[in-house]
Amino acid sequence: MSLPTTHHAANDGLLALYHSMLRIRAFEDAAEQASQGGVSAYGQTAGTAAQVRGPLHLSTGQEAVPVGVCAHLTAQDYLTSTHRGHGHTLAKGADMARMMCELFGKASGFNGGKGGSMHIADFSVGMLGANGVVAAGLPIAVGAAHAQKLLQCSAITVCFFGDGAINRGPFLEALNWAQVYQLPVLFVCEDNRWSATTASGPVTAGDGAAARARSLGIAATEVDGNDVMAVHAAAEQLVRQVRAGQGPRMLHALTYRVKGHVSVDRAAYRDAAELQAALLTDPILRLEQYLQQNMPADQWNIAGAAIKNIVKEEITQVLQTALDAPWPDAASAYTDVQTTGAGVWH
Repeated sequence: MSLPTTHHAANDGLLALYHSMLRIRAFEDAAEQASQGGVSAYGQTAGTAAQVRGPLHLSTGQEAVPVGVCAHLTAQDYLTSTHRGHGHTLAKGADMARMMCELFGKASGFNGGKGGSMHIADFSVGMLGANGVVAAGLPIAVGAAHAQKLLQCSAITVCFFGDGAINRGPFLEALNWAQVYQLPVLFVCEDNRWSATTASGPVTAGDGAAARARSLGIAATEVDGNDVMAVHAAAEQLVRQVRAGQGPRMLHALTYRVKGHVSVDRAAYRDAAELQAALLTDPILRLEQYLQQNMPADQWNIAGAAIKNIVKEEITQVLQTALDAPWPDAASAYTDVQTTGAGVWH
């Protein structure tokens, strides 16, 4: 089923962003429920036991950042992610069913069920991988961007990382290398204000990611990360500059992580009033309100309902596909294993 169209190109573009954010939210809501067992909000029975294998880090409330940025990328552009990378992966064009299969530990997942949520990768769309190590995606992105420069291609690399990463060594090393060699990389800091279970502000000196980038001579733009239109506009300009060979850039997007560090974390360490205030800035809600106010009522009512139905049908099928998918063969446990010895696995 295709997206509904309106009589205004700008509205069609906003509806596409809305659809992309809803897909990410629906995927993570379904995955969260599957990680806890029971029936999902989309009507599929996942069983009484948890179906998601391994930790599940949700990006609920942060959808505007990957959607606004990845709207300007092609399949030839590279992307590196974090341990909280479902939104990045979907926004880059990866297959939703294969990602759910990976979370379920099934053979048809991106990594054959071996990587789980924190190690999603899909090279076919330029998604080089999520990463369970904080800040580890930064030097990988710089390496990819350096290769792109040596190959003299028009593609660029986008590196997503969180505010907690800026206090780790790879952040400085990666930005320094990118600036020294004027690499085609866009650094995107998803500043959700929490480093696992610790508020980032009190443990971060200075003015944060953008200020540190500027100290190295890298131009940085700060944006409301819960406003998808603002992210989209800022990313469009930065991607154009990076693609034109003007060197690295940084987008510092201030957002909020409304769920706990992992799907079973109730985040009792967080001030309830802070969370309630953040929920009022939900990026999906904000775009809905904008569309309601700026589209003819009949067009919005039809388009909004159609998109929600499309997403519901898709996630229902995705869950069923993951439930029905085969488990890996036992022999696969002995594949994809690196050896530095005699060429055999022990």
